[in-house]
Amino acid sequence: MSTRGALLTAAAVLTAGVPVAAWGLMGQQDADGFSASELDYTYGPSPVTDGIAALIGAFALVLVAAAGALLVRAADRGALDRRWWGVLAPLVVAGLIVGVGLRILTAGVIGANIGAGLTIVLGGPVVAALVLWALGRGWWLATRHPDGDNRGDGGGRSIRIASHGA
Repeated sequence: MSTRGALLTAAAVLTAGVPVAAWGLMGQQDADGFSASELDYTYGPSPVTDGIAALIGAFALVLVAAAGALLVRAADRGALDRRWWGVLAPLVVAGLIVGVGLRILTAGVIGANIGAGLTIVLGGPVVAALVLWALGRGWWLATRHPDGDNRGDGGGRSIRIASHGA
C-alpha cells in the first residue's frame, strides 16, 4: 500500500473508530435500581450486551490509537501535511459526540429523557457544523496547490494529502 493509501486508511479508521469506541466503552446508561420493564426509552437499547459492546469498544480504541499514532508520526516526518489535522480533529470530535449521544438516546430513564432532547437539539447542530467545517476545509486543502498556484488552470485541481515534496 502506498503512503497516501496508508494515510487515508488511518484517517478513515480514526474517524470511524472514535464513535464506536465511545459507544462501546460507555456502556448502557440505564437508571439504577429499576428493571428494564419499568424504564422509559426514547429509542430502545441495542441488542448487543454490555460485555460484547465493551469488547467492540476496546478493539475500536486500539485501532484508533494505532491510526492516531501513525498519523502523528506521518505529520512529524512531513508525510502528512499538518493542515489536515484541521479536517481530522472536527471529525473526531463529531464522532465522539455521536458515540456518546447514541448511548444517551438509548438510556432507560424514569419519565422523560431530558438528555436525549438536549442531545438532539444541541448535539445535532454541533455535529452538523463540525462535519460541514471538515468537508469545507478538506475541499479547500485538496484543491489548493501547495506552492500557492491557484489560478484555476488545473494546477490546483489534484487532491493532495501529503505535504509538498513528500
